[in-house]
Formats: sequence, C-alpha cells, structure tokens
Amino acid sequence: MTVLSVIGTRPEAIKMAPVLAELARVPHRARSIVCVTSQHREMLDQVLRVFAIRPDRDLDVMVSDQSLAQLTAALFARLDPVVAEAAPDWVLAQGDTTTVMVTALVAFYRRIRFGHVEAGLRTGDLGQPFPEEMNRRVADGVASLLFAPTEANRRALVKEGLDSARIIVTGNTVIDALLTIASRPYEWSSGPLASVPAGRRLVVVTAHRRESFGAPLAEICRALRDIARAFAAEGLHVVYPVHLMIEPLDYVSMVHLMKRATLILTDSGGIQEEAPSLRVPVLVLREVTERPEAAAVGAIRVVGTAYARIMAEVRSVLENPGAWTVTGPNPYGDGHAAERVVAALLSDAAR
Repeated sequence: MTVLSVIGTRPEAIKMAPVLAELARVPHRARSIVCVTSQHREMLDQVLRVFAIRPDRDLDVMVSDQSLAQLTAALFARLDPVVAEAAPDWVLAQGDTTTVMVTALVAFYRRIRFGHVEAGLRTGDLGQPFPEEMNRRVADGVASLLFAPTEANRRALVKEGLDSARIIVTGNTVIDALLTIASRPYEWSSGPLASVPAGRRLVVVTAHRRESFGAPLAEICRALRDIARAFAAEGLHVVYPVHLMIEPLDYVSMVHLMKRATLILTDSGGIQEEAPSLRVPVLVLREVTERPEAAAVGAIRVVGTAYARIMAEVRSVLENPGAWTVTGPNPYGDGHAAERVVAALLSDAAR
C-alpha cells in the first residue's frame, strides 16, 4: 500500500507528524511518500526539522502577497502531476487549509481514495473561519475515510448525510504530537525564550486569523496594551510571538511557553486543543469556535475581539487566581490518534 501525505503549513505538519511516524513503523506494509506544498515556508520548515520529516517532493508554492485564487491555481497545477506520478492507494491531508482542499479535489479527480485527518469540524458559518470552513466541507465531501477527532465531529458529518461507515473517531493527532514534545527537556536560558523572566505570571497571546485583520486586531492589541499596563506592578509578562516583537517561536519553544503560562489568549484552533492537556485556561479571540468540546469541559471561553469583553475576562482570571482551573481528560484525545488512523488504512488494505 502506498500512502501520499500532503502538508502545506506548520499546523498540518505538527498534526501529520505522528501519522508519518506511525507509517514509518510499518514499512513492510505501507510505503510512505511525503509532499510539502510549502504554503507557509519558514514556519513549516521549523516543524519538519523538529519531527525529522524529510519530504520527497516540495512544491514551493509560497509567493509574497499572493491571493487565495493564485495560491489555489498554483496548488492544482503543481500537485496534480505529483499525484499522477506517485499513483498512491491513499492520499492523506489534515485540516482545512487551501492545500487540504486542493489535495482532496486532486485525489477525487484522479479517482484515488482520500483520507481526511481532522474531519467534521464546523462553525456553521462559511465566513468564520474564512476560507477554512469551506475548505473542510469540500475535503469531507470527497473523502473515502473521515478521521473525526471527537464524537461531536462524527455527529456533524452524519448530520450532513455522509456515510457513517466512512467515519472513524480517532482523537486529534495534535495531542500525540504535544505529549511527545512536552516530555522533552527544554533549556530556557538559551534560544528564543531566554528573555522571558522566570517566576512571573505569563499571559501568552497568538492572533493571526484572516477574519481578525483590521478593526478586530486593533481591539485585541489595545486590550493587550492595557492589560500589560494594569498588571505591570504585579510583574505580569505578556508574550505575543510575532515579528518585530519576539522571534517567531518554533513548536518546541511554543509548547514549553504554554506549559508555563497562567493564561492563553488565542484565535488558534490547535491551541484550543492542546491547552487542556497542559491544564492552562484559554480565552478564544473569535466570535465562534468549531471546538465546543473544550468549552463544554471548562477549558476555554469564547470571548470575541471586542476590547471591553477581553479586558473583563482577563481581569477576572488574573484577579482571582485559582477560580478557573482546568481538570479532567482532554476531550481531543489520549495520544494514540495516529495509531488509529494508520490501523484503519492497514485494515482497509487487508480487505
């Protein structure tokens, strides 16, 4: 059995790394080919190094300031011949980026079975997140196997009329990756986190979503400024890893930074999944989330991007230490999702 895995961005690489590692454990049963589109270049390369992933093909589609239409066209043109040449039994991709949507359609056009890792996430709003909500609906619609992280994701797929026999609840592979990295030793005195002071409360921030650009991001930044001022006397340290403020963090550093955090503010989907395992509360800087399981167990709160709401929620957490504690198992998995994904592929091949 030949499996072609297509990866475009840093989150995809993180979440596919455990699947690739599991495929590598059974070389006598599965030939694994890795193609990166490099939809994100620098951040993707960091993760490939961390997990020792060596791509067989690199499409190198990243161009500064290209539109979604230009990116989509480039992906179709460069990926199709790779799939044709590899002639795999399965094509795999994870998530909801433009790379994933195009990969699913190329496999469909070539009549090759497509497996969607992290299937069934929905907000119900095509504009949030944009264009990811549309991308994942397309990928799920043509998938031969749908690897749903949770039971709620499975129900969402069934509700849309997809065949329940094609859906396998696996957990989310990001938990496999997180537990591996979090268990590694980390040297704080060197590297990108050397300037982060020890012994202080940390608020870690990530905000990058397309729908937050403009006024919403301005509201977020105004709130961060005033949070830093309001709690400066108490030694609070706000860490926002973006260009010109702190060097972009590699995945290992980011995981260990989150482990030390008092609170995380984010619009990232992956962090919503990871933080429950680290027992760190998360305020989600979005109007809706496709990860309600974390909210249901009290690990996240969706607060939007309005200045007043962000300030009120952050003050509530910081002024009442211990009032919000994250306990219980992570609803997104136990660290064995990749094993379930590969077992399903091997089981299908054995039929």
